[in-house]
Amino acid sequence: MEPSARRMGGSAWEGFYRVFMRRTPIYVTFVVIGAFIGERAVDYGVRSLWDRANAGKKYEDIPVLGQRQSEE
Repeated sequence: MEPSARRMGGSAWEGFYRVFMRRTPIYVTFVVIGAFIGERAVDYGVRSLWDRANAGKKYEDIPVLGQRQSEE
C-alpha cells in the first residue's frame, strides 16, 4: 500500500523530476533554455543597475556628443 500512496501523492520535487529530468533530451533542453533565460535576466539586471548608477554620465546623455550629425 505504501508504494501506491507514494505514487498518488508526492512532493513538487518528484513532479518536477518526472516532467523535466527523467529523459536526457528534455533535461538538456530545460538546462539550455534555463541558461538562456538566466543570462537574459542577469544582463537586464546589470544593465539597469549600470544605467541607474551612471545616469547623466553616459555618452548618449551628453547633448553635444550624443547627437549624430545629419548628412545633408
